[in-house]
Amino acid sequence: MDEFDVVVLGAGPAGENLAERAHAGGLSVAVVESELVGGECSYWACMPSKALLRPAAALADARRLPGAREAAGGRLDAAAVLARRDEFTSHWKDDGQVDWLNAAGLVLVRGHGRLDGVRRVAVRTPDGGRRVLTARHAVAVCTGTRAALPEVPGLAGARPWTSREATASAQVPPRLAVVGGGVVACEMATAWRALGSEVVQLVRGSRLLPRMEPFAGESVAEGLRAAGVDLRFGSSVTGVRRDGPVTLTLDGGGTVTADEVLYATGRTPATTDLGLETVGLAAGRPIETDSTGLATGVPGEWLYAAGDVNGRALLTHQGKYQARIFGAVIADRAAGRPLDTADWGRSVATADERAVPQVVFTDPEAAAVGLTLEQATERGHRVRAVDYDLGRVAGAALYADGYQGRARAVVDLDRETLLGVTFVGAGVAELLHSATIAVAAEVPLSRLWHAVPAYPTISEVWLRLLETYRG
Repeated sequence: MDEFDVVVLGAGPAGENLAERAHAGGLSVAVVESELVGGECSYWACMPSKALLRPAAALADARRLPGAREAAGGRLDAAAVLARRDEFTSHWKDDGQVDWLNAAGLVLVRGHGRLDGVRRVAVRTPDGGRRVLTARHAVAVCTGTRAALPEVPGLAGARPWTSREATASAQVPPRLAVVGGGVVACEMATAWRALGSEVVQLVRGSRLLPRMEPFAGESVAEGLRAAGVDLRFGSSVTGVRRDGPVTLTLDGGGTVTADEVLYATGRTPATTDLGLETVGLAAGRPIETDSTGLATGVPGEWLYAAGDVNGRALLTHQGKYQARIFGAVIADRAAGRPLDTADWGRSVATADERAVPQVVFTDPEAAAVGLTLEQATERGHRVRAVDYDLGRVAGAALYADGYQGRARAVVDLDRETLLGVTFVGAGVAELLHSATIAVAAEVPLSRLWHAVPAYPTISEVWLRLLETYRG
């Protein structure tokens, strides 16, 4: 048996950050990983998807400017884009990540880890052996999520793409069907259409990006259609078969034929084979935690969960944020140091509930933080939505001819602070952190008047929102 202060299950972004913070607090840490060190984000999600999307965005930006437009009349070089994507995934090798883990003083254990009772983890090693790790203070589950496939007749045998295949494909499919209306579906429809695929996107509901402001989904839908995506709402797939190409049968009786089909219909926590039953938890479900990362329903203050696996906020940056906080909490509890659990204190992940930022890298981009108008109203806040046409900002007009975009600030009328901000338009991703600071810090609007945006930048939209609010 091997004994450590902390054992971490999963070496993705959440696991790496939690392990590093716990070790920085003076604890010995083992990290168990069954696949690649670096996790989903590094190899099959954030990094490869954005590597696919960035060339398309750069070309689209160039085509919106006279002079540049004339020099950017060709198509993307798909082979070059895919090769750059491969560089960003380190060709699906984790040597560099392992080097970082070793340099950070962490112990890597290869294999599939399962809880084996209180503070015990049994690892099935690649050679078929079994290794038992015990934790003096804590076990942290950071195993993330996996793509969820619905029960559609014939789907399993049709070898559908999930997000992994969509970000890792070595070839551009001539025809691609995308099922879903969320972030992965919209981004991958954008990327593969730009690389030359004929794309049909099938959305069961009536809008895209349902967790964002409605205008965000509407703008993204317009962008997809302008790029040539055949976007269909109210379309449910009732059957799938593959006989060479893939044929999807729709609930209205029609069919769609494609060379590949991407199902981007949600994620499920990677907890089905983690031994949760040995500590009284249900397999296949998120591991619910309190704001310090402790798993609820497990006595003894030893089991933690960080990242997507806990269901708090399914985004890489939020998982890393939780991990930094929870790793420090583990070290503080081990040393008997008091925690700071007040809202926004160093020991709690308050931003998971009040200031979650997200960017959708479509064309146009959609970026948001905090609550939408609907969410704020449902929570009982007295609010006002302040909207502004981004195209009327001087910096946006310079950014691109015919710039189209929109900004919305959701104002708490009782406190005169911001509960949420949404931007839609080309290049708005880099506006988001200013909004995140304003929401997380609860900056009064009276103080924001003194945060002067440089002229002429798109950030002048902040001044225009404040002017619109004051009237």
